[in-house]
Amino acid sequence: MELLKARILRDGVVKGTDVLKVDSFLNHQMDVALFEEIGKEFQHRFEGCGVNKILTIEASGIGIACVTAQFFSCSVVFAKKSQTKNIARAVYSTRVESFTHGRVYDVIVSRQFLGPQDRVLIIDDFLANGAALEGLLDLVQQAGAVLVGAGIVIEKAFQPGGDRIRAQGVRVESLARVKAMSEAHGVEFAD
Repeated sequence: MELLKARILRDGVVKGTDVLKVDSFLNHQMDVALFEEIGKEFQHRFEGCGVNKILTIEASGIGIACVTAQFFSCSVVFAKKSQTKNIARAVYSTRVESFTHGRVYDVIVSRQFLGPQDRVLIIDDFLANGAALEGLLDLVQQAGAVLVGAGIVIEKAFQPGGDRIRAQGVRVESLARVKAMSEAHGVEFAD
């Protein structure tokens, strides 16, 4: 997606060789017009797959998932990183190690909102090591839902997550695949 790549080159900030800050337009301050184009692109890529539920994980994927859901006319469910008093005890649960936060979360989804009747598209902002995506895949499997695929905004193709998930037979559509990055040379895209 050329619009997204151009925005990454213009406003993204590389820290070291493995951190790409896109918080000015993607995951802290959100450019909703860009999200609309991202949502349209995911709808185009997964058109005809019968998506009736979008699943993401809190927090950065929620905005993107919500805008994307408009194009599928479906609901969004987000996996919560903590149990709250107002969520039913009947939940699907899995453990996810966060690359960004450097900790492990027990993430949950209420059984009320995900089940065998659902055809699920997972949406997330980043794919690096794949832990968050693997956790979401586990929740879909626990629910007995059908996984349509995963829509990723930015994939760090130099990290193992994307290859590992694709090797499991999961359809992963990434809008921008980063082949390499450094503070000195910026971002280089894979395709």
